[in-house]
This record gives sequence, structure tokens and C-alpha cells, in this order.
Amino acid sequence: MPWIPLIFCGLGAGLLSGLLGIGGGTVLVPILLLLGYSPFQAVATSSLAIIVTASSGTLQNWRMGFIDIERVAWLGVPAWLAAQGGVWLANRMPPQGVLVAFGCLMLLNIYLLSLRQRLKPKLFKGPVLRPTVGRVVTGTIGGAIAGLLGVGGGAIMVPLQMLLLQEPIKRAIQTSLGVIVLTALSSTLGHQLQGNVLWLPGLILGFGGLAGAQLSTRLLPQLSEALVHNLFRGFLLLSAIYSFWKASQVF
Repeated sequence: MPWIPLIFCGLGAGLLSGLLGIGGGTVLVPILLLLGYSPFQAVATSSLAIIVTASSGTLQNWRMGFIDIERVAWLGVPAWLAAQGGVWLANRMPPQGVLVAFGCLMLLNIYLLSLRQRLKPKLFKGPVLRPTVGRVVTGTIGGAIAGLLGVGGGAIMVPLQMLLLQEPIKRAIQTSLGVIVLTALSSTLGHQLQGNVLWLPGLILGFGGLAGAQLSTRLLPQLSEALVHNLFRGFLLLSAIYSFWKASQVF
């Protein structure tokens, strides 16, 4: 077992988890594929690691007073249920399909963030949808993607909260991280029933991310909105490029 790569990958995932409001699966899934695990094992094991990293970052946000339990609950309950649907679909897709879907998701998120910034502020006098409806829609989409692709779902929940609910990016990130704990739990349970979860590598990745998540959640409140936007976009673009390249190798 490649212990050292797993520990350092977990650390990097933890940093991204707290800083960008994602579970780290967009890093963990490609790395697990690179280490020789099957796509289904990579997706399932990533979900297990995300439970640990996202829980760490969420606990830190809660201690600092940045977690709104009501917001997390409204997104988290539909996300938990939808994640099971994503697991069901993942086990019926070819490996190439999962990789292409992963890359398309990253590009979609870049577009959603850019769209939100291009629209004139005067058009946004309030949420696009009623808060309850917007949170249910956001949680359902995030949960389905979490189960399907082994990500926490934050990569789509952050921009959707900004678009549908008019949440500032930092609040969207903090809420997303709390919801990710629930989506990762649901996804891991579903994949375990299919026999896809590798527990020891997943726990090594997860606990390797604890320090990174604690550090990045402390750092987030000190960063400018513009810097966080640029980091988020750059990360999504690199993930998309890698996913399409990996899919081309499989073909």
C-alpha cells in the first residue's frame, strides 16, 4: 500500500476542503485512479475519506460560529436521499462515462460562477427561488453528484447557493462543507453495500486531511472574495482537464 502518497493526498484534500467548501473528492478520485484502483473503488473510497476531512472542517467552522444548522439541514436531508440515487447510477455506468461526467461537472461549475458575476447586481434583489425550494433543489443536485462521482457535492452546491439563494461565496462554502458530511455518509453506506469501499486507504486519506482542513477553515475568513473566486475557478479547470485526459487514456 502506498502509505506516503495516501497521507500527502489526504493532506491536500483537507486543505481544499476547508478553503473551497468541497469534500476533496475532486482530488482524491483522480489520485486513487493514478494509484491503480478501479473507478468504482476510487469513487467509494473517496467518499469514506471525505467523511473525515469534511467533519473536521465543519467542526472548526462550528466552533468559530460560521455554521447555520437550519441552512445545513435544508440542504442536507434531500442531499442524503439523492446520494443513494447517485450510487445506484454509478454502479451502472462504464468507467469512461464516470470520468467524462466528472470533467463536465467541473466545466459547468466554472460557467455557473462566471454567469453569477456577469449578471448585473440590480437583477438580484432577493433569492431567485424561495429559500426552502432553493435549498432543496441545491441539496438534491449536490447529493446525486456526490453518490455518482465520489465527490462531496460542494463543487456544485457552492455556485448553486450563490445563484439560487444569493449567498456570498464564503457563507456558501461554510454551509456546503456541513452538508458534505451528510452526503459522504450516505454515499459511503450505499457503496459499501456494493462492496466498493476500501476502508484502510480511505481512513488514511481521511485522517491525513485533518490538519489541512483545520488550517484552511481558519484561513478562509481572512481571504478576499476575489481571491477565493479565482482559486475556485482555477481548481475546477485543472480538475476538468485531468478528467478528460484520463478518459482519453481509458478509451
